[in-house]
Amino acid sequence: MKISRAIISGALIWILVFLLFTLMSFVPVLKDSEFQQNLVLYVFLVPIVMLGASFYYKKGYGTNGFILGLVMAAVGLVLDAVITVPYVIIPHGGSYASFYLNIFLLITAIEFVGITYFYWKLNVR
Repeated sequence: MKISRAIISGALIWILVFLLFTLMSFVPVLKDSEFQQNLVLYVFLVPIVMLGASFYYKKGYGTNGFILGLVMAAVGLVLDAVITVPYVIIPHGGSYASFYLNIFLLITAIEFVGITYFYWKLNVR
């Protein structure tokens, strides 16, 4: 596994997801509904994670997709701890616990790893 490339891929995915949530905050129908925002995320997560996985695998690495998915998801979670929670969640009355114990985050992480695994299974292995 090329750790630096996995970190870059994870950061790229995190940036795209952050931008998606930022855009959704300006859509009147979505801005006040966490449930609807997450439904939109679940749809857009497929091409976003596939883009990140294709970036990683473009150099010919054969890393197991499950492992790569875990690493890239961990990168996103660390970036959330450093940027999203202190600058977005806490100012709006949330906390680290409310963010990391949210069921939608768990579903997102499972989908993230699953998409990476299936990308690897279909395109690399």
